[in-house]
Amino acid sequence: MPIPIPSTIASRRDFLRTTSCGFGSLALNALLQQQATAELSGQGKKASPLAVKQPHFPPKAKRIIFLFMAGGPSQMDLFDHKPQLAKRSGQKLPYELPKTEATVGLDNTRLLGPVSGFKHQGECGLHMSELLPHTARHADDLCVLRAVQADSPNHPVAIRQLHTGNLFDAVPSMGSWLSYGLGTENQQLPSYITILPQEGERNFSSAFLPAIHQGTAIQHVGSSPDKAPIRHLTDSQLPRAVQRRRIDLIQAMNRRQLQRLKTDQQMEGVIQSFELAFRMQTETPRLVNFAEESKETLDLYGIGEKPTDTFGRQCLLARRFAEAGVRFVQVSLGGWDHHNKIATGLPERCAVSDKPIAGLLSDLKTRGLLDDTLVLWGGEFGRTPHAQNGDGREHNHHGFTMWMAGGGVKGGITHGATDDFGYYGVEDQVHINDLHATMLHLMGLDHERLTFKHHGRPFRLTDVAGNVVKEILA
Repeated sequence: MPIPIPSTIASRRDFLRTTSCGFGSLALNALLQQQATAELSGQGKKASPLAVKQPHFPPKAKRIIFLFMAGGPSQMDLFDHKPQLAKRSGQKLPYELPKTEATVGLDNTRLLGPVSGFKHQGECGLHMSELLPHTARHADDLCVLRAVQADSPNHPVAIRQLHTGNLFDAVPSMGSWLSYGLGTENQQLPSYITILPQEGERNFSSAFLPAIHQGTAIQHVGSSPDKAPIRHLTDSQLPRAVQRRRIDLIQAMNRRQLQRLKTDQQMEGVIQSFELAFRMQTETPRLVNFAEESKETLDLYGIGEKPTDTFGRQCLLARRFAEAGVRFVQVSLGGWDHHNKIATGLPERCAVSDKPIAGLLSDLKTRGLLDDTLVLWGGEFGRTPHAQNGDGREHNHHGFTMWMAGGGVKGGITHGATDDFGYYGVEDQVHINDLHATMLHLMGLDHERLTFKHHGRPFRLTDVAGNVVKEILA
């Protein structure tokens, strides 16, 4: 006959202490398993909150890899060639600076020409910086958005908008929305993973969505055995069977509490997270181990080389997670905030990122994954055509560049345009809300229908705005 477990926390603690002393660990383990089985019997199995869900319409993409270049890459030095800017470098500004924005380091500022040369690349003739020779080989796969717009030139606020669609409120991130709307193809893994996040936990949280949809952070990508890629994933002090029994007992207690409360979103999230964390112990160690990858693949990403090793590992992990069924994978690289010395700082960032990104695109294409994997590259904003501190560039949210590849977008095209100097978007502007609406559309989701009721009103990733950019759809 099952031995009843007390209902209060204090009495449970005393019960476990006396039981372990009186019966020994083997008897206790048997007791835990017995109690968990009793708690779970008769309840029936609910569908996993990460189970695959049907999209609103047939999708073009099954997964997204977001290459987040934190800090704001300079569009007129990389993807938005401006002959007039090069010709008039050092001259006075032909436009007025916005009176509502900070002007630190802009006293007597002048135009600053591109810090690198440009070449036409691919059959499409895409004009790209010479700093990106590896990415240039994929010019015919890139859909370059040249007039992206955000609502703030401030890093924390712009990053929040890029990730969540909202400037200030605590709302779910785009990865969480995709997890909520579509689930994941691998129940042993999270649906949303962020690798070496630069943006802060609030920007990959699930906010008011169930906690199971928040991003799981990969904290280390090196080969050092003393650094686990996901913190607290394994417990070397206990055998797996004992861990399973311990979790079963805790889950039984949690479910009993949930039955008493009828509804408790936080408790539901805890229950689901415990189960996912246990399942991850099986799948994740294999995925973060590159032993089965060929030398050719490692070389493709620049792994084992300077300066590409770390970012190459991030990109290879992204491919492995995406291939394993993770719905949304983010790879972050900081250091793009060039307020000064951009002529040396920008080439350094390109040297770090160019080969791994090209390797990722090549690897996805070779494996037949690029067609249904949407790759997005970009930062929270871009840079100004005028100089800051003499040899740098200030933030610019009025018209900057991002690019997409694969996943149902047209390759080898540019969409939108900035003025002659690369400051303001003047044609076919794409607001962050439009970007999110388009990403959801490519994943088979109508951004106006993917909603969640909170505080008495329905919320969505695009709030009350956003239009699908149909011109770039393949």
